[in-house]
Amino acid sequence: MGKHLFSEFQPVSAKAFKQKIQYDLDGLDYNKTLVWNAPEGIHIKPFYHSEDTTPLPIPGHPQNWNIVEEIFILDPKVSAKTATLALSKGAESLLFKADEKFNVDELVDNLPQQELTIYFSFSFLDADFLTELSLKLKAKNHVAFLNTDIVGNLALSGNWFSNQKNDFQSLEKVFLNAENDNVIGVDLTGYHNAGANMVQQLAYTLAHVNEYFNQYGDALKTQTITFKIATGSNYFFEIAKLRALRLVFATLAEAYNLPHSCHILAVSALRNKTLYDYNTNLLRTTTEAMSAILGGADSFCNLAYDAIYHRTNKFGQRIARNQLLILKHESYFDQVANPADGAYYIEELTQQFSEKAISLFKEIEAGGGFITQLIDGKIQKKIKESAVKEQEAFDSGERTVIGSNVFQNTEDQMKNELEIFPFLKINPRKTLIEPVIPKRLTEALEQKRLEDE
Repeated sequence: MGKHLFSEFQPVSAKAFKQKIQYDLDGLDYNKTLVWNAPEGIHIKPFYHSEDTTPLPIPGHPQNWNIVEEIFILDPKVSAKTATLALSKGAESLLFKADEKFNVDELVDNLPQQELTIYFSFSFLDADFLTELSLKLKAKNHVAFLNTDIVGNLALSGNWFSNQKNDFQSLEKVFLNAENDNVIGVDLTGYHNAGANMVQQLAYTLAHVNEYFNQYGDALKTQTITFKIATGSNYFFEIAKLRALRLVFATLAEAYNLPHSCHILAVSALRNKTLYDYNTNLLRTTTEAMSAILGGADSFCNLAYDAIYHRTNKFGQRIARNQLLILKHESYFDQVANPADGAYYIEELTQQFSEKAISLFKEIEAGGGFITQLIDGKIQKKIKESAVKEQEAFDSGERTVIGSNVFQNTEDQMKNELEIFPFLKINPRKTLIEPVIPKRLTEALEQKRLEDE
């Protein structure tokens, strides 16, 4: 009984594994037959061995994760009531979104009198409003993540809120006066949803946050940077992406003598979601949540299966919430901290993502930095190139999306189901730069199917 479980088995080297595989291939070329070349420039081998990898210490991996409910604020009293109901149904944290200022008291005073973790996403910048909101939430013992991202606003909208100087001054005013350690956020969901590959997402995130480090330096010593990250369907890659994000961020922060830990709010990606055979979106969002949790997200906000064509509805939100409740309370995804540690394949992916991201980050810095390259259009160009390659792979069938370019349900009729427009729509407006534009992979195919109904 005292024997080690595997003491009867002799260890097998990586060389012996490869020799056996080569023998079984019966003359076929090992690299051409079994090695897959990922779009990120990473060669994926058919097996990984302890000889190939060195375990990586991932800084700041959380011990637990929160189920987040997204709520759009039109009437703050109604939103607080919606939040209270969501919390009673299993949500643990809230993500409030708003396009304009609202009455802070009407929201805060109507929230449940309990300590909550609350995330915000605002499409405006008002230092006095953000300070007031933060102080009143703190007085109620709530933890507020303001996620203020002026560089991200430039990338996704094409404009500053006001101008570069005023935006940086306003942001500094908030984190100096709001008594909040979670003011600055970096939103990298747009890069994913526009088609950037994973190395690009990580490198652009580093260059993005580096603009804040360059601007504020030691003033950020008390701040925790929050990353809002989209996870897609490439299960193991997405796990490694989140681990690599913590790793490369710690490397950058160390250079500035700033805190090494960050906070990650993960959300379901939009790029791979489909209009037809929409129930497959449930499968996608489930594996995306699993990737985010195993990769080390602090919180996850799930996307309803019908979100791209239906207005927010109770049924869709309940299903999205219940997916996470099942993962947490029936599948026990909250019982093991950092379960990916020691998985040779994931460790190797994490290492390669980190190295390639830092290399690309250095190129961006040598080219003037992230803001300069956004203004010059170089970042947008690189994302477009990556998106075109992925779109071509989808159109040719090499990149499969179940229910869309393979295994279509030809009887599916969606024309009368559209409550909101599910396709890319650009309203002509004047912008300082070309914005990074998210677009789903299946849009052109779906538009053709709608026409043919």
